[in-house]
Amino acid sequence: MINNRKHFSQSIAFGTFRFLSLMVAGILFAILGFIIYKGIGVINWEFLTTAPTDGMTAGGIWPAIVGTFYLMVGSALFAFPVGVMSGIYMNEYAPRGWVVRFIRVMTNNLSGIPSIVFGLFGMALFVNYLGFGDSILAGSLTLGLLCVPLVIRTTEEALKAIPDNLREGSRALGATKLQTIWHVILPMAMPNVITGLILAMGRVSGETAPILFTCAAYFLPKLPNSVFDQCMALPYHLYVISTSGTNMDAQLPLAYGTALVLIVIILFVNLLANALRKYFEKKVKTN
Repeated sequence: MINNRKHFSQSIAFGTFRFLSLMVAGILFAILGFIIYKGIGVINWEFLTTAPTDGMTAGGIWPAIVGTFYLMVGSALFAFPVGVMSGIYMNEYAPRGWVVRFIRVMTNNLSGIPSIVFGLFGMALFVNYLGFGDSILAGSLTLGLLCVPLVIRTTEEALKAIPDNLREGSRALGATKLQTIWHVILPMAMPNVITGLILAMGRVSGETAPILFTCAAYFLPKLPNSVFDQCMALPYHLYVISTSGTNMDAQLPLAYGTALVLIVIILFVNLLANALRKYFEKKVKTN
Protein backbone atom coordinates (compact mmCIF):
# COMPACT_ATOMS: atom_id res chain seq x y z
CA MET A 1 0.00 0.00 0.00
CA ILE A 2 2.77 2.41 0.99
CA ASN A 3 4.83 1.43 -2.05
CA ASN A 4 1.86 2.01 -4.35
CA ARG A 5 1.28 5.41 -2.81
CA LYS A 6 4.96 6.33 -3.26
CA HIS A 7 4.91 5.09 -6.84
CA PHE A 8 1.78 7.15 -7.57
CA SER A 9 3.30 10.31 -6.02
CA GLN A 10 6.49 9.79 -7.99
CA SER A 11 4.55 9.36 -11.20
CA ILE A 12 2.62 12.57 -10.54
CA ALA A 13 5.83 14.48 -9.82
CA PHE A 14 7.64 13.16 -12.89
CA GLY A 15 4.60 13.80 -15.06
CA THR A 16 4.41 17.40 -13.84
CA PHE A 17 8.10 17.98 -14.50
CA ARG A 18 7.80 16.42 -17.95
CA PHE A 19 4.78 18.56 -18.79
CA LEU A 20 6.50 21.78 -17.67
CA SER A 21 9.65 20.90 -19.63
CA LEU A 22 7.64 20.17 -22.76
CA MET A 23 5.66 23.38 -22.28
CA VAL A 24 8.86 25.46 -22.11
CA ALA A 25 10.23 23.68 -25.19
CA GLY A 26 6.91 24.21 -26.95
CA ILE A 27 6.95 27.95 -26.22
CA LEU A 28 10.50 28.18 -27.55
CA PHE A 29 9.65 26.32 -30.75
CA ALA A 30 6.51 28.42 -31.19
CA ILE A 31 8.52 31.65 -31.01
CA LEU A 32 11.19 30.32 -33.35
CA GLY A 33 8.58 28.99 -35.76
CA PHE A 34 6.76 32.33 -35.82
CA ILE A 35 9.97 34.30 -36.49
CA ILE A 36 11.09 31.84 -39.16
CA TYR A 37 7.67 31.88 -40.85
CA LYS A 38 7.56 35.68 -40.90
CA GLY A 39 11.21 36.35 -41.70
CA ILE A 40 12.42 33.60 -44.00
CA GLY A 41 10.83 35.25 -47.02
CA VAL A 42 13.17 38.25 -46.99
CA ILE A 43 16.39 36.30 -46.30
CA ASN A 44 18.58 36.29 -49.39
CA TRP A 45 22.11 37.18 -50.37
CA GLU A 46 21.22 40.81 -51.10
CA PHE A 47 19.53 41.20 -47.71
CA LEU A 48 22.62 39.90 -45.91
CA THR A 49 25.30 41.76 -47.88
CA THR A 50 23.90 45.19 -48.79
CA ALA A 51 23.11 48.37 -46.87
CA PRO A 52 19.57 49.57 -46.18
CA THR A 53 18.04 51.90 -48.76
CA ASP A 54 14.89 53.99 -49.28
CA GLY A 55 14.61 54.98 -45.63
CA MET A 56 15.18 51.38 -44.47
CA THR A 57 12.19 50.07 -46.43
CA ALA A 58 14.45 48.18 -48.83
CA GLY A 59 18.00 46.89 -49.10
CA GLY A 60 19.80 44.79 -46.51
CA ILE A 61 21.34 44.77 -43.05
CA TRP A 62 25.06 44.26 -43.73
CA PRO A 63 26.22 47.37 -41.77
CA ALA A 64 24.13 46.24 -38.78
CA ILE A 65 25.66 42.74 -38.88
CA VAL A 66 29.19 44.15 -39.02
CA GLY A 67 28.44 46.67 -36.25
CA THR A 68 27.06 43.92 -34.01
CA PHE A 69 30.21 41.86 -34.61
CA TYR A 70 32.45 44.83 -33.74
CA LEU A 71 30.54 45.46 -30.50
CA MET A 72 30.69 41.80 -29.47
CA VAL A 73 34.45 41.57 -30.10
CA GLY A 74 35.12 44.91 -28.42
CA SER A 75 33.14 44.01 -25.31
CA ALA A 76 34.92 40.63 -25.13
CA LEU A 77 38.35 42.28 -25.29
CA PHE A 78 37.39 44.34 -22.25
CA ALA A 79 35.29 41.89 -20.25
CA PHE A 80 37.43 38.76 -20.61
CA PRO A 81 40.69 39.97 -18.98
CA VAL A 82 38.92 42.05 -16.34
CA GLY A 83 36.41 39.34 -15.45
CA VAL A 84 38.87 36.44 -15.45
CA MET A 85 41.49 38.28 -13.39
CA SER A 86 38.84 39.40 -10.91
CA GLY A 87 37.54 35.85 -10.59
CA ILE A 88 41.07 34.53 -10.05
CA TYR A 89 41.72 37.13 -7.35
CA MET A 90 38.48 36.41 -5.51
CA ASN A 91 38.96 32.64 -5.49
CA GLU A 92 42.73 32.26 -5.25
CA TYR A 93 44.17 35.34 -3.56
CA ALA A 94 41.58 37.25 -1.57
CA PRO A 95 41.47 36.29 2.12
CA ARG A 96 38.22 34.68 3.19
CA GLY A 97 36.10 37.14 5.11
CA TRP A 98 33.73 40.04 4.81
CA VAL A 99 35.70 41.70 2.01
CA VAL A 100 35.16 38.80 -0.40
CA ARG A 101 31.54 38.46 0.66
CA PHE A 102 31.00 42.18 0.08
CA ILE A 103 32.61 42.03 -3.38
CA ARG A 104 30.53 38.97 -4.28
CA VAL A 105 27.29 40.67 -3.17
CA MET A 106 28.18 43.80 -5.14
CA THR A 107 28.99 41.69 -8.21
CA ASN A 108 25.63 39.93 -7.97
CA ASN A 109 23.87 43.26 -7.56
CA LEU A 110 25.75 44.62 -10.58
CA SER A 111 24.51 41.75 -12.72
CA GLY A 112 20.94 42.61 -11.73
CA ILE A 113 21.08 46.27 -12.75
CA PRO A 114 18.84 47.02 -15.76
CA SER A 115 20.74 47.40 -19.00
CA ILE A 116 19.35 50.89 -19.60
CA VAL A 117 21.16 52.06 -16.44
CA PHE A 118 24.41 50.75 -17.93
CA GLY A 119 23.57 52.73 -21.05
CA LEU A 120 23.12 55.96 -19.10
CA PHE A 121 26.32 55.31 -17.15
CA GLY A 122 28.23 54.59 -20.36
CA MET A 123 26.94 57.80 -21.91
CA ALA A 124 27.99 59.83 -18.86
CA LEU A 125 31.43 58.23 -18.48
CA PHE A 126 32.65 57.13 -21.91
CA VAL A 127 30.72 59.41 -24.26
CA ASN A 128 30.80 62.67 -22.30
CA TYR A 129 33.43 62.58 -19.55
CA LEU A 130 36.18 60.67 -21.39
CA GLY A 131 35.26 62.27 -24.69
CA PHE A 132 34.90 59.12 -26.81
CA GLY A 133 31.64 60.41 -28.25
CA ASP A 134 29.03 58.13 -29.78
CA SER A 135 31.43 55.44 -30.95
CA ILE A 136 32.13 51.74 -31.16
CA LEU A 137 34.66 52.17 -28.34
CA ALA A 138 32.10 53.70 -25.97
CA GLY A 139 29.51 51.06 -26.85
CA SER A 140 31.99 48.18 -26.46
CA LEU A 141 33.14 49.38 -23.04
CA THR A 142 29.54 49.81 -21.89
CA LEU A 143 28.60 46.30 -23.06
CA GLY A 144 31.79 45.01 -21.47
CA LEU A 145 30.72 46.44 -18.12
CA LEU A 146 27.36 44.77 -18.61
CA CYS A 147 28.82 41.28 -18.97
CA VAL A 148 31.79 41.56 -16.56
CA PRO A 149 29.74 40.26 -13.58
CA LEU A 150 28.78 37.13 -15.52
CA VAL A 151 32.41 36.46 -16.48
CA ILE A 152 33.54 37.00 -12.88
CA ARG A 153 30.97 34.59 -11.46
CA THR A 154 31.65 32.00 -14.16
CA THR A 155 35.40 32.17 -13.56
CA GLU A 156 35.01 31.97 -9.81
CA GLU A 157 32.71 28.95 -9.97
CA ALA A 158 34.99 27.24 -12.51
CA LEU A 159 38.00 27.69 -10.21
CA LYS A 160 36.04 26.46 -7.19
CA ALA A 161 35.32 23.20 -9.02
CA ILE A 162 39.06 22.37 -9.22
CA PRO A 163 40.05 20.10 -6.26
CA ASP A 164 42.42 21.66 -3.72
CA ASN A 165 44.74 18.62 -3.80
CA LEU A 166 45.87 19.71 -7.28
CA ARG A 167 46.94 23.07 -5.87
CA GLU A 168 48.68 21.41 -2.93
CA GLY A 169 50.45 18.90 -5.19
CA SER A 170 51.72 21.63 -7.51
CA ARG A 171 52.98 23.71 -4.59
CA ALA A 172 54.65 20.63 -3.09
CA LEU A 173 56.62 20.15 -6.33
CA GLY A 174 58.05 23.65 -5.96
CA ALA A 175 55.74 25.69 -8.17
CA THR A 176 54.79 29.16 -7.07
CA LYS A 177 51.16 30.12 -6.58
CA LEU A 178 51.13 32.04 -9.87
CA GLN A 179 52.69 29.09 -11.73
CA THR A 180 50.12 26.76 -10.17
CA ILE A 181 47.26 28.97 -11.29
CA TRP A 182 48.64 29.54 -14.78
CA HIS A 183 49.79 26.03 -15.63
CA VAL A 184 47.46 23.81 -13.57
CA ILE A 185 44.28 25.47 -12.33
CA LEU A 186 43.38 27.84 -15.17
CA PRO A 187 43.79 25.27 -18.00
CA MET A 188 41.48 22.86 -16.17
CA ALA A 189 38.91 25.61 -15.54
CA MET A 190 39.16 27.04 -19.06
CA PRO A 191 36.19 25.08 -20.55
CA ASN A 192 33.74 26.68 -18.11
CA VAL A 193 35.45 30.09 -18.33
CA ILE A 194 35.24 30.16 -22.12
CA THR A 195 31.64 28.98 -22.01
CA GLY A 196 30.72 31.82 -19.66
CA LEU A 197 32.43 34.37 -21.88
CA ILE A 198 30.71 33.16 -25.06
CA LEU A 199 27.32 33.14 -23.35
CA ALA A 200 27.98 36.68 -22.15
CA MET A 201 28.70 37.63 -25.75
CA GLY A 202 25.41 36.06 -26.74
CA ARG A 203 23.68 38.27 -24.21
CA VAL A 204 25.31 41.52 -25.31
CA SER A 205 24.56 40.77 -28.96
CA GLY A 206 20.87 41.31 -28.23
CA GLU A 207 21.10 44.37 -25.97
CA THR A 208 19.53 47.58 -27.22
CA ALA A 209 19.48 50.06 -24.32
CA PRO A 210 23.26 50.31 -23.71
CA ILE A 211 24.10 50.98 -27.36
CA LEU A 212 21.15 53.34 -27.75
CA PHE A 213 22.99 55.97 -25.68
CA THR A 214 26.57 55.21 -26.67
CA CYS A 215 27.10 54.17 -30.29
CA ALA A 216 24.10 53.01 -32.31
CA ALA A 217 23.17 55.00 -35.40
CA TYR A 218 19.60 55.27 -36.66
CA PHE A 219 20.57 55.01 -40.32
CA LEU A 220 24.19 54.62 -41.42
CA PRO A 221 24.48 52.77 -44.75
CA LYS A 222 28.26 52.46 -44.59
CA LEU A 223 30.81 50.57 -42.54
CA PRO A 224 32.72 52.34 -39.72
CA ASN A 225 36.35 53.28 -40.37
CA SER A 226 37.60 53.32 -36.77
CA VAL A 227 36.56 52.56 -33.20
CA PHE A 228 35.60 56.22 -32.79
CA ASP A 229 32.86 55.99 -35.43
CA GLN A 230 29.21 55.21 -34.87
CA CYS A 231 27.79 51.97 -36.18
CA MET A 232 24.49 50.28 -36.82
CA ALA A 233 23.60 47.21 -34.78
CA LEU A 234 20.99 44.51 -35.25
CA PRO A 235 19.06 45.04 -31.97
CA TYR A 236 18.72 48.80 -32.47
CA HIS A 237 17.98 48.39 -36.19
CA LEU A 238 15.22 45.93 -35.31
CA TYR A 239 13.80 48.37 -32.76
CA VAL A 240 13.84 51.27 -35.22
CA ILE A 241 12.19 49.55 -38.18
CA SER A 242 9.59 47.96 -35.89
CA THR A 243 8.48 51.13 -34.13
CA SER A 244 9.04 54.07 -36.49
CA GLY A 245 8.91 54.91 -40.14
CA THR A 246 6.49 55.98 -42.81
CA ASN A 247 5.87 52.63 -44.50
CA MET A 248 5.34 49.98 -41.83
CA ASP A 249 3.94 47.48 -44.33
CA ALA A 250 7.28 47.44 -46.13
CA GLN A 251 9.35 47.58 -42.95
CA LEU A 252 7.74 44.79 -40.93
CA PRO A 253 8.96 41.92 -43.16
CA LEU A 254 12.48 43.39 -42.88
CA ALA A 255 12.05 43.52 -39.10
CA TYR A 256 11.18 39.82 -38.96
CA GLY A 257 14.14 39.05 -41.22
CA THR A 258 16.43 41.05 -38.95
CA ALA A 259 15.07 39.20 -35.90
CA LEU A 260 15.72 35.86 -37.61
CA VAL A 261 19.33 36.83 -38.42
CA LEU A 262 19.87 37.95 -34.81
CA ILE A 263 18.49 34.65 -33.50
CA VAL A 264 20.76 32.71 -35.86
CA ILE A 265 23.79 34.70 -34.63
CA ILE A 266 22.91 33.98 -30.99
CA LEU A 267 22.38 30.30 -31.85
CA PHE A 268 25.78 30.22 -33.56
CA VAL A 269 27.38 31.81 -30.49
CA ASN A 270 25.85 29.15 -28.23
CA LEU A 271 27.00 26.35 -30.57
CA LEU A 272 30.46 27.90 -30.56
CA ALA A 273 30.42 27.87 -26.76
CA ASN A 274 29.60 24.16 -26.73
CA ALA A 275 32.28 23.40 -29.33
CA LEU A 276 34.95 25.34 -27.42
CA ARG A 277 33.94 23.67 -24.18
CA LYS A 278 34.36 20.22 -25.71
CA TYR A 279 37.68 21.22 -27.28
CA PHE A 280 39.17 22.45 -24.02
CA GLU A 281 37.79 19.48 -22.10
CA LYS A 282 39.45 17.13 -24.58
CA LYS A 283 42.69 19.13 -24.38
CA VAL A 284 42.70 18.94 -20.57
CA LYS A 285 42.12 15.18 -20.65
CA THR A 286 44.94 14.59 -23.13
CA ASN A 287 47.35 16.65 -21.06
